[in-house]
Amino acid sequence: MDVPELSADEILARVLHRDGLMLVIDKPAGLPVHRGPKGGANLEASFDALRFGLPRPPVLAHRLDKETSGCLVLGRHRKATASLGLLFKHGKIDKTYWAIVEGGPAEDNGVIELPLGRLNAERGWWQKPDPDGQAAITKWTVLGRGEGLAWLAMEPVTGRTHQLRVHASAQGWPIVGDNIYGNGPRFGEPRLHLHSREIVIPISKNKDPVRVVAPAPAHMHERLGACGWNGE
Repeated sequence: MDVPELSADEILARVLHRDGLMLVIDKPAGLPVHRGPKGGANLEASFDALRFGLPRPPVLAHRLDKETSGCLVLGRHRKATASLGLLFKHGKIDKTYWAIVEGGPAEDNGVIELPLGRLNAERGWWQKPDPDGQAAITKWTVLGRGEGLAWLAMEPVTGRTHQLRVHASAQGWPIVGDNIYGNGPRFGEPRLHLHSREIVIPISKNKDPVRVVAPAPAHMHERLGACGWNGE
């Protein structure tokens, strides 16, 4: 299910927002943002096509999991990247993810407050609920239901690794296609149904925040439709 590296034209077609400080691109599911220890296709390898006249390519201001799609923010130069890093670190950037979950909550909205810690040293990034772990808070709202599924808007108040995936699973409604914390297959369909739908970035003190929306990825269309999505 790995995705090949993007050509210059392909990554240019995924630019959702561009200004003098930053870019927001629509990351495809299945492509890691960084080159891994074993090499392989990654998103950063295509950043040279995104210089738009600047001497250096943009750099990541944050990261998304390999299997997560949607809004990804890049800083276009060192000062901008530092500013974005501080905004992310201090929780000033609002992020809304769309998730399709199995079953779903009984209520229509709520807040999950469940600290997270590392599962173990061997599993690296993998997380688990841990009362002694780092605080982790997620707001959620049901946008639709159907066919034993629920379509959620999930807003991470904190930015822990795999936070939304662990939080959803711990509530008893894992994200469709999650092969670590849910019932997703190790390979093949369905892909992880988690999409960084919208990001709101207060990058300039004297301007309104930049709001960017990423279109729903093709692999989520069918189950979104089953939950009442109108295609927008």
